[in-house]
Amino acid sequence: MRIGSQWWCLRRQTVEAVLNTIDTRPDILRFFRTTWIPDETFFQSLVRHVVPGAEVENRTPTFLMFSDYGMPVTFYNDHYDLLVGQDGFFARKVSPEAKGLKHRLGALYAEQDRRFDISDEGRQLYRFVTSKGRIGARFTPRFWEKDATIGRDRALLIVTCKKWHVAKRLLDRIGSVSNLPTIEYLFDEENTSLPDLGGMESGLDKRARHRRALVRMLFDFHETDRLMICLDPANLSVFRDFYEDRCETRVLEIECHYSEEYLRGHAQRIGLVGDSTSETVYRRLLPGIQNAIDAESNALRDARFPRYERIRERALPEENAAPLARYLGIAPEQALDIANTDYLFVD
Repeated sequence: MRIGSQWWCLRRQTVEAVLNTIDTRPDILRFFRTTWIPDETFFQSLVRHVVPGAEVENRTPTFLMFSDYGMPVTFYNDHYDLLVGQDGFFARKVSPEAKGLKHRLGALYAEQDRRFDISDEGRQLYRFVTSKGRIGARFTPRFWEKDATIGRDRALLIVTCKKWHVAKRLLDRIGSVSNLPTIEYLFDEENTSLPDLGGMESGLDKRARHRRALVRMLFDFHETDRLMICLDPANLSVFRDFYEDRCETRVLEIECHYSEEYLRGHAQRIGLVGDSTSETVYRRLLPGIQNAIDAESNALRDARFPRYERIRERALPEENAAPLARYLGIAPEQALDIANTDYLFVD
């Protein structure tokens, strides 16, 4: 048994051989009357029994393509040049509205002694173009990525802390004493509140793929030249990307104390342990989690980014006020007011 396309061409002697076989083997017809999709199995199977394999060209004479959703690709008026370069006699499927394409193909059929440059790259080209379209890189960058920079006259302020609730509280406190727009962990947290940006804000993968363009659109949306966001310290490559931009990038790291109770909860939140995890496993695991947190912080400091500041949970408010003032570009009195927030580091 063979299966294949119902679009094919047969020589006269092949047709005669198939008919002779049917005349001598009525059981073949009886069998195929009850088979599934006989138009894709009957001739395909018989031809292989009556014609030597070396004389069979195993392809359809029709040029057709399927999308990655399993749907046939439809051709339109602007596909003419593509179609005449493919190795096929027919095209499937042509849109009912593609009257210009049908007219040109009809005129081509009536020509004589026409020579074709067969490139036969259609399927590979289609896969390339559609795959690029999936990530917004078809032919040219999307309009918002033509100048993939946040902007030379803009300042991006990044707050980074492994305890997300602490960073969010600081953003909320800064926003309450200033008109600085603040956005929480937009590259780390799926449900971060974002304005409608035409779909670019949907999903962490899409945000990360177009992060500079996303941030630039947020600047435009808020009509500001200063914007503050939160970023997990594990995203060192994202920090580097923003520092390579033309905008002015500043980083404020919040150094926290991590109690054993917090580390246990962190291990549960990220799925490392479950409700029935033994105490022995915790004892082995917690030092590794603490080391990983310390390593992320050390990597951030070792990068030696300019305009980097750090405040500490175990420092006095007066000690934290100075780096806050430099980071925000505000008066020491305002910075001290923020540093005196009594609930900032509460777990």
